[in-house]
Amino acid sequence: MAWLYLLLAGALEVVWAYSMKQSHGFTRLVPSTITIVAMIASFGLLAAAMRSLPLGTAYTIWTGIGAVGAFVLGIAFLGEQVTPMRILAAVLIVSGLVLMKLSSNA
Repeated sequence: MAWLYLLLAGALEVVWAYSMKQSHGFTRLVPSTITIVAMIASFGLLAAAMRSLPLGTAYTIWTGIGAVGAFVLGIAFLGEQVTPMRILAAVLIVSGLVLMKLSSNA
């Protein structure tokens, strides 16, 4: 169950990062509200996952999901540039996440 909580927490990190961008510095009510609610839910699920997962594993996977997810959303919905270096960086992050998961005993 901890891994499910962690995956959901990571997905919510992507939601709040995207919503924060859409809030234009917290000047727009709906995206600002989504940001805050998603942040609280993401932190709550991360805390639940950390009850049984090691700190380093849980935090690394959570931030990695957020980083790669935000990268993908930025390209798909915000017109951010796709370059070989950015793609390589994302692949390296995902590789690190896989290694972290494989090294975890939980």
